[in-house]
Amino acid sequence: MSHLLTAFRQRFLGSITFAILLTLISSLILTGAAWAVSSALGVNNGRLSSCPASNNCVVSQNADPKHAIDPINYHVDRDAARETLLKVLGVVPRTEIVEQTDDYIHALSLSRIFKFVDDVEFYLPPDETVIHLRSASRVGESDLGVNRRRVEQIRLALRDLNI
Repeated sequence: MSHLLTAFRQRFLGSITFAILLTLISSLILTGAAWAVSSALGVNNGRLSSCPASNNCVVSQNADPKHAIDPINYHVDRDAARETLLKVLGVVPRTEIVEQTDDYIHALSLSRIFKFVDDVEFYLPPDETVIHLRSASRVGESDLGVNRRRVEQIRLALRDLNI
């Protein structure tokens, strides 16, 4: 009889643990979806959007120290810099370009394991020789530095290609 009770208790605790885990994951995903819908992507008055308060975003324009990252400087023609950036983004793993104009590029990057979506944006102002950037996770509080590392890797690739 005690063997049956022990088996029942283990199964019951496993079910409760699974339900709690499922609830937590669902709340993260729904919160992230709400954030993604309400966040303003793109360029507004010559600026990319600011980062939210969470630690999962970097931006090169009007950022506080926690979210600040340098823009990418280039010394070639603006169109050549844009085309080179598009080629680099084309080989970044799990990254897809979803929007592009003459001065703006929006890509989506998926995390390796959980497939969380990050928005990666680039703005090439017509009167500057820099590429402003913003990379932000749609869910969670922290990305463990993934967005910053991704942008720095893109910067290094562009530097290696001598833009």
